[in-house]
Amino acid sequence: MAAAAAAGAMAAEEAEEALELFTGIGLSEAKARETLRNGALSALLRRAVLQARSALGPALDKATGTLLYNAAARLRDPKHLGFLVGYIVRREILTDLQLSAALEYVRSHPLEPLDVADFERACGVGVCVTPEQIEEAVEAVIGEHRAELLAERYHFNMGLLMGEARSRLRWADGKTIKNEVDLQVLHMLGPKTEADLEKKPKAAKTRPSPVEKQKAAVVENGEVGTETRSLLEQLRGEALKFHKPGENYKTEGYVVTPNTMALLKQHLAITGGQVRTRFPPEPNGILHIGHAKAINFNFGYAKANGGVCFLRYDDTNPEKEEEKYFTAIREMVEWLGYQPYAVTHASDYFDQLYTWALELIRRGQAYVCHQKVEEIKGHNPPPSPWRDRPVEESLLLFEDMRKGKFGEGEATLRMKLVMEDGKMDPVAYRVKFTPHHRTGDKWCIYPTYDYTHCLCDSIEHITHSLCTKEFQARRSSYFWLCNALDVYCPVQWEYGRLNLLYTVVSKRKIIRLVETGAVRDWDDPRLFTLTALRRRGFPPEAINNFCARVGVTVAQATMEPHLLEACAREVLNEQAPRAMAILEPLKVTITNFPAPKALEVLVPNFPADESRGFHKVPFQTTIYIEETDFREEVDKGYKRLAPGQPVGLRHAGYVIAIQNVIKDASGRVIELEVTCTKSDVAEKPKAFIHWVSEPLVCEVRLYERLFLHKNPEDPSEVPGGFLSDLNPDSLRVVCNALVDSSVLSARPFDKFQFERLGYFSVDPDSEEGKMVFNRTVTLKEDPGKA
Repeated sequence: MAAAAAAGAMAAEEAEEALELFTGIGLSEAKARETLRNGALSALLRRAVLQARSALGPALDKATGTLLYNAAARLRDPKHLGFLVGYIVRREILTDLQLSAALEYVRSHPLEPLDVADFERACGVGVCVTPEQIEEAVEAVIGEHRAELLAERYHFNMGLLMGEARSRLRWADGKTIKNEVDLQVLHMLGPKTEADLEKKPKAAKTRPSPVEKQKAAVVENGEVGTETRSLLEQLRGEALKFHKPGENYKTEGYVVTPNTMALLKQHLAITGGQVRTRFPPEPNGILHIGHAKAINFNFGYAKANGGVCFLRYDDTNPEKEEEKYFTAIREMVEWLGYQPYAVTHASDYFDQLYTWALELIRRGQAYVCHQKVEEIKGHNPPPSPWRDRPVEESLLLFEDMRKGKFGEGEATLRMKLVMEDGKMDPVAYRVKFTPHHRTGDKWCIYPTYDYTHCLCDSIEHITHSLCTKEFQARRSSYFWLCNALDVYCPVQWEYGRLNLLYTVVSKRKIIRLVETGAVRDWDDPRLFTLTALRRRGFPPEAINNFCARVGVTVAQATMEPHLLEACAREVLNEQAPRAMAILEPLKVTITNFPAPKALEVLVPNFPADESRGFHKVPFQTTIYIEETDFREEVDKGYKRLAPGQPVGLRHAGYVIAIQNVIKDASGRVIELEVTCTKSDVAEKPKAFIHWVSEPLVCEVRLYERLFLHKNPEDPSEVPGGFLSDLNPDSLRVVCNALVDSSVLSARPFDKFQFERLGYFSVDPDSEEGKMVFNRTVTLKEDPGKA
């Protein structure tokens, strides 16, 4: 107790001493106490102030104090603190501009020793800018803008003058430049008049129409829609604060070794300073909506910055990989509008990875271990008793692993490091007696993700290794392994996953859904795999736009499906030609049909823009309408067909009125007899309905959410497990829907808007004589889904 009390008193005394130091350089007491709460910052600032006091005495002016505080707060590598404080106390760094240049210089030159002469040139040490130089620079800038100044007078942007003068005299004092600008402008224009004091009117912004917006956006490389341009803006240049190629060392946490700068120089010579990313899926399942964000992020970042993106299959687990997954993955990447710079495989590098594993053992950084998988699971496994075995012994045993002398689970190669999440000595190689789809029986040892990923990135000279947030715990091992082997080390950056409510995306759970018959396969349109979304009719542009709206977030994003559906509606409204279809047909006979044979009606493909063409549909004595578009008794607000209430036929130019209602023995209405009148002579009807004549008989599949609850995997929401949460009404099949003949030549994945019903896509199950359509989305969002 006494010892604890003494320690507490000592800590309080140190805090009071630090508080006095910090307020002594001009910090307010509140700011000083806030600084004390940041242990790392307060320790650096204390060192800086004590060094300055030893040189200048206890009384430090506020300008010096501000420079000391900024140096301590903004310096990334504390080893340079004393070096920078020396320049501050000798009055060789006098301004924040110089300090910023000094901080940037030490950040850009991480290796010792620094070139002092080069450092001083970069920071303006010893540069003296005279009043005469400032006067001449301001005079020259004002001369260049003389005409605009005389025209706009004090409404001219004076900041432009100051900025240009500063660019000519980098180390000049900003206040002095401002005073000189004000003086010379006053001399030229004289005092401000009443007109000068009036606020400059803002230019009115003209807003483009929604259609113009859409058209303008669709132009972007022919592969992206409305929001994708904003995605490229999110990913372009400085937007994400990512490092520039070759400046990896400027990234927080990046480890610099004596060989780093030489390796980066070689890297730049190979890439020419080009941004390089990669999308590295495991070929053991189908891509889902979350992968769409990864594809957009990796390919989009490269594209936005003039770089390239590799498609690299992480094929290091032969037990789970199948050729169909390789094909489907590439197909989906290209479907989303991206073309890989190169298609590679982790297995392309198996020989090099094995050579590097031997080198890692020789350097004492890896060893062969015989602990069982169960023993090393979790974050606190017992230390390996084989961690310190001799290098030569591990080399021989690793060779025995390669030759198949150990059974599966009897030996692994482990790396000597502790990961950020506390996991110790991750496995680099394990034994698997499974033939590989590309290398056959050549190998019976296969590398793990932790070993393979960073080294494949290094081989391909990736500049930005973009991965989801759960891999953040592997960042330290990523840097460690590249540096342990003295190879080029890329930078790993993390971003938030994209999840969707009312669905499951894990491979294991989708397999269970298929096995139990809840869905047909990976591409069942009720799933949110990319193949399922394509089959349902979602355009790739809509998926890209959805990813853009989610944004490039570090936090995990969990979105409602109706937001994705809204993106689909926007794109399909522009892309899907109109057709007419009847899901619940009611026969209608026109008793006074105006022609002896069928007429041809011209229907615009896009009613809002008839320049995009027309298609013909037949119109004859017998037509079909929706059962729900007729009622025998009219309720208040009902505007469609009823006795005494005529209705217009869309596009036909006719209004029909009930003449006779025909029913079957049970009293069900089975046919209507009507008369027709030309629209231009008939009284305007309250409503127009769609219809078909001489139609195609088709199958239409209507989809709803597969699960009833938002989080079907959450035991607190669904105690019985996700299979107990299936929506019994997730699929309704209309076997004998009637669709107008304009769709006859459509092919799988062609899309249409069935007027008044929704957007539909031709399903690959379609056969000659029986087309199948999937409903993608309804025309309007169901209020119950929002």
